[in-house]
Amino acid sequence: MGDTSSDHTVYIVHCTDAEGPLHESLEATFERLHEIFDLEISPSQETLRKLQRCEIDLGGLEKDVARVVHPDLIDYNNTWDKIDAMLERIMSKRFREAMPDSEGGGWVYNWFCVDHVGYTINPRRKDCGYHNIFDHYRRVVEKADAPDGVHFHFHPSHPMRASHRSATFYFHDLKLFQILARRIIDRGWFPSVHRAGFQAERPDSHWLLEQWIPFDISNMSSEDIPLSQLDFGGGVSGDWRRAPNDWVVYRPHHDDYQVPGDCRRYIARCLNLGTRLGLLNEAEVRRAFDRARREGATLLSFADHDFRDVGKNVLEFQRMLASVATDYPDVGFRYCEAREAFNKVIFGDYKPPERNILNARVDSDARSTRKRLIIECSESSFGPQPFLAIRTRSGAYHHDNLDFQESFRSWTYLFHADTFDWDDVDHIGIATNDRRGFPHVVCLSRSEAEESTMR
Repeated sequence: MGDTSSDHTVYIVHCTDAEGPLHESLEATFERLHEIFDLEISPSQETLRKLQRCEIDLGGLEKDVARVVHPDLIDYNNTWDKIDAMLERIMSKRFREAMPDSEGGGWVYNWFCVDHVGYTINPRRKDCGYHNIFDHYRRVVEKADAPDGVHFHFHPSHPMRASHRSATFYFHDLKLFQILARRIIDRGWFPSVHRAGFQAERPDSHWLLEQWIPFDISNMSSEDIPLSQLDFGGGVSGDWRRAPNDWVVYRPHHDDYQVPGDCRRYIARCLNLGTRLGLLNEAEVRRAFDRARREGATLLSFADHDFRDVGKNVLEFQRMLASVATDYPDVGFRYCEAREAFNKVIFGDYKPPERNILNARVDSDARSTRKRLIIECSESSFGPQPFLAIRTRSGAYHHDNLDFQESFRSWTYLFHADTFDWDDVDHIGIATNDRRGFPHVVCLSRSEAEESTMR
């Protein structure tokens, strides 16, 4: 790691979980209250207004319930037209530059895009399909010519295949591998920064991330986790009770993602705005500036959702920022893309690679007519093996392990009866991150692969 102690800057990373439109009926709102608080309340608009004003005796839960059904929190962007109208406003130069950072830079967003796939029940009318949300935000960022980041967000499937239910088990199905394989082959893209759905990690996701994705911005360690909210309190869902809460970026322990250790990946803390728990406040912003003054470069992050008004959260954060920053004339602040912020805080600089470190070609196996994929890295990869994606002629996408030749540098894959017959292969995609968290992708069509064989 580089020396970051002389860089007294707070790198501000705004994470938006980009999940597309969300519809919630009145009945569904009351159903959530039952699931969160175990309360049976008959739904009506008048009852909802009374709950928002704390006018119904709930045995001490009045304020907690009012927090969940606050008018701003249930005023959803329920169509893409509403989201796009919001994006047009908040992506504008006028909005971004209303409060410049210490270097004169405008606001920077980080869009963590999810794929809603693998569901058979969809009462919230989510936009289901591979790439739908990812493509939408890439177009928006490209049109705005913005310095924003487009990153990775994932919700594991609920056992009932319901899109509005949360889960923690990443290996309930293979959709994660399907999403990554398609992002590589269809879009030539691979993630390096991740946010966990519902901030929920467990050993399975911890170990999976350790293989491929170096930066994780899911730590929600906070005093603001009400035990009355049954879907979060007591270790349910997003459990970060043992994790650092001082805005440090840490490498987790192999056996416990919440405890600092010797894993390769890095975890940053991220609190919320515009939701019901784990909220960022002025005291937390001040703690980040204190840390930057004492210890150097500090990553301060907050998260929200695109199905609510993201602009309100930017303005609320900037209000807190303006109040705090004047007390720290020796501490700068910079709006930042997530990968850059991690690099600045961990390594002390930001140096995008000059070339792709990944090389792949297909050769004939010397002992038979079978084909062999040869993959090499010109420098050590982040994880022990790149991600291998295969699309067959039928249009199916697959992921498989590689054969190791030199740790972190060289691998092979043999196409044969126990893997895939070469005649069935349509496209191959290989992706990895380097040690600085920059992705490297190689995609080969069947014809390109055969040309590499002839060369």
